[in-house]
Amino acid sequence: MNQPVPAISRRHFFATAATATAAACVHPRLLWSQEQPSVVIQGRANGARAKITTQSLRGNISAMLGAGGNIAVLPGKDGKVLIDSGFSTSRPQITEALAAISSDPITHLINTHWHFDHTDGNEWMHSAGATIIAHENCRTRLSTPQEIAAFKANFPPSPAGAIPTLVFAKDDTVKLNGANLALRHYDPAHTDTDISIYFPEANVLHVGDTWFNGFYPFIDYSTGGSINGVIRATERNLAAATPDTIIIPGHGPIGNKAQLIEFRDMLIGARDNVAKLKKEGKSLDETITSKPTAAYDEKWGKKPEAFIAYVYQGV
Repeated sequence: MNQPVPAISRRHFFATAATATAAACVHPRLLWSQEQPSVVIQGRANGARAKITTQSLRGNISAMLGAGGNIAVLPGKDGKVLIDSGFSTSRPQITEALAAISSDPITHLINTHWHFDHTDGNEWMHSAGATIIAHENCRTRLSTPQEIAAFKANFPPSPAGAIPTLVFAKDDTVKLNGANLALRHYDPAHTDTDISIYFPEANVLHVGDTWFNGFYPFIDYSTGGSINGVIRATERNLAAATPDTIIIPGHGPIGNKAQLIEFRDMLIGARDNVAKLKKEGKSLDETITSKPTAAYDEKWGKKPEAFIAYVYQGV
């Protein structure tokens, strides 16, 4: 793993925050700001009232659902290893759920990608003792100003304590609590920061936001994502999984390979239908009116307009 980046200077941090405030778009972690993107306000409000469901999986691994992105937990003699940190406003519920799993302290946190619903709790988990691990692109995204155009949201750099200090360029393996954790970076997929985490002994795979189980995914073109990238990532996930693999999606219920195949087939069908209409010269509005996802809407989402727009952008 690479060495930590230097901490962001106090002057640079406040200068960046002031610029963002003037633009009326402020990072969710800047609690003192009165102006934040609506997606952040709503997300953190949801996090404050979240009810967390803990599921015991296999190999002493649990999943905690409800506080933003799905969190995986592996306790043991090396301390608790967490995958993703959820919303910062869910700290009381997360703390209570973690205590119910074991008394081990938090010692390691792995980020699947940079989005705030998966990293907003980074700073408090770091203050509780977690070393934060991620792909180097994730550290770059959290260390510098970012934009999610689809949400009309701008994010200045995260506080120094929220930024990963152990990063890798492609793939890596760490051994903690007697388990091997295989960390694998995707080619740009949902973003350019996505990784999967595989526990081979337990046959449990966390795929982050390369899978939204049960509904149409968000694809962040602003930070490297694309429909074809998500399809490639899904094919890679399927190649890594067996029929018995427990698969943790970024959002939605814990799943399996058969469900992931359905997701892959939906993505390919939607992409091909939208691409055909775009090739015929149809505008986005005309494409949406043509209902290219009609065969999938009942299962994946009855308001597919945003998803169609993400697909249209990438074909």
